[in-house]
Amino acid sequence: MSRIQLLSDQLVNQIAAGEVVERPASALKELLENSLDAGADNVGVELVAGGTKLIKVIDDGIGIEHEDLALALHRHATSKIRDFDDLQKVATLGFRGEGLASIASVSRLTLTSRFNGAAHAWRIESDHGRLHEAEPAALAVGTTIEVHDLYYQTPARRKFLKSDGTEFAHCEDMVKRLALANPDKQFTLVHNGRANLRVMRGDVIKRCAALLGDEFAQTAVQVEESAGPLRLWGLAGSPTLSKSSRDAQYFFVNGRFVRDKVIAHALREAYRDVLHHDRHAAYCLFLELDPEGVDVNVHPTKIEVRFRESQAIYGFMLRSLTKALASTKAGQVPAGVDPETGEIIAPAAPTYAAGTPQTSGYQQQPWRQQHMAIPVVQEPLAMYDRMFSDLKREPGQAAVTPSYAPAEFGATVLSGGNPRPLPVGTRAFMPATDEDGIPPLGFAMAQLHGVYILTQAAEGLIVVDMHAAHERVVYEKLKNALDLDNMPSQPMLIPHLFSADRFEVATVEDNREALAQLGFDLSVQSPTQIAIRGIPMLLKDADAVELARSVIKDIREVGASQMLTGRRNELLSTMACHGSVRANRSLTIPEMNALLREMEATERSGQCNHGRPTWFRLSMNDLDKLFMRGQ
Repeated sequence: MSRIQLLSDQLVNQIAAGEVVERPASALKELLENSLDAGADNVGVELVAGGTKLIKVIDDGIGIEHEDLALALHRHATSKIRDFDDLQKVATLGFRGEGLASIASVSRLTLTSRFNGAAHAWRIESDHGRLHEAEPAALAVGTTIEVHDLYYQTPARRKFLKSDGTEFAHCEDMVKRLALANPDKQFTLVHNGRANLRVMRGDVIKRCAALLGDEFAQTAVQVEESAGPLRLWGLAGSPTLSKSSRDAQYFFVNGRFVRDKVIAHALREAYRDVLHHDRHAAYCLFLELDPEGVDVNVHPTKIEVRFRESQAIYGFMLRSLTKALASTKAGQVPAGVDPETGEIIAPAAPTYAAGTPQTSGYQQQPWRQQHMAIPVVQEPLAMYDRMFSDLKREPGQAAVTPSYAPAEFGATVLSGGNPRPLPVGTRAFMPATDEDGIPPLGFAMAQLHGVYILTQAAEGLIVVDMHAAHERVVYEKLKNALDLDNMPSQPMLIPHLFSADRFEVATVEDNREALAQLGFDLSVQSPTQIAIRGIPMLLKDADAVELARSVIKDIREVGASQMLTGRRNELLSTMACHGSVRANRSLTIPEMNALLREMEATERSGQCNHGRPTWFRLSMNDLDKLFMRGQ
């Protein structure tokens, strides 16, 4: 075995390059981070052959002084930290001072820079670690770095590179990450002489619309939460626009793109209640905290971080995202995004001056459900006047019974799919309406094939999946009741008996308290029979035997304690599915309207328990396009 010896600086740099410069995208990341740390407002990137032949980064930052040019290409030479205290609270993207040196050791690198206020620029070249003397150069402002023939003299490493198209895709994704993290900067990407990407300065919504798509920016939930030194903000994608992969997941800690297990788990848990099966959420979120609370020096490429108080971060993330996603309710109209400016557009309601003639076009008419002579249409209007008229009256104004109200009709609300009288003295929840009194989900017009509810809203036509919608409503009510330890039970007038095997009988005997907590009153009648004496009030119209069997099966498989804690939502989801209105069930107009109002008042009602959308909107513009009106 040979003796221990010190390695040359060039070999050390090449070893470091194996960790830091994994592929052209890694080298590009180091160069772009240096530009952003230098305060650049405009960053241009030019690539040839996916970055294997040329990586050129042009910025308008403060530049590098003449005396520091050669030093910038040495290992562990940096202007960003001075001592260990600085390392404990890194606030810049780069700090180790080994990126440029590593890149220069495996390529031909040219560094040209003009320091702010200097008479002219200077250039220095490096050929696989061998530095040349600095010489004067022409450059208006900032710094330009050119990296030629990456890994040209290290064929063993070069053969691991993929095709030019694949390497360019990685480079483009790297530019997108930094562009999303810095919406106030302008980025340009050119590949093989062709411009592939150009994003102008703006806000985060405009940047997300440009890079992640207008649909994402229009439907995403805006997040803005703070707790002490922690702040979480950005856009959380709508669950209905979920992806089959994690390609559209961007999370930044103090402006740095990271992948962290704590954060990833919090995000998955927040979306678990509204995401469909194996789909993945899309988001662009930013976490800001004290630099001393996060260690970014734990990974060669700085893509992983370690939080000092990871449990606090996890709890804050989970609460903030759950709160943001819970605020999404059916019928909410997503704010539009101007495709040119990226700004949110809130269309103003039409106004008319006194005496001004109105055109007959529907686009200029105030949205209002017209009074019709058909009794089936008058009925829901009468019901809602009875339910909500006291909320709409001015103080001291007497109640007015509408002329179109059937005298024998009483207010009803939907419960488990069937109408029931509204108790005397009960103040019904009044959903938010527009200035014309139209609720967000509009008024029901008809039922299609016993599956979908068709409603007329201010913006056009809305189609509601009645089973999915009612399933979410029941599910949220079950969660609230269990959280408050107040799950009401509906006693059975005549107990339901059903045959059971020994495992089911043993499960009921061993878990009577847990079943009672869920609203079930089950007793063992014989070694082969179980009696159902009570079921949850919210599920009183469900098939009692089928519901009881399902709950017993779940408890037997995972245990009562686990089912009421970690698997609680799965159990309640199963119960809600059994207690919801089924397809091919005919609903009356009042029942449909009651379900719509429940949806408007229920959290997360835009998706069912399995993450499927519960409603869909066709605006008047969409319908016009289908019929080619105005073309």
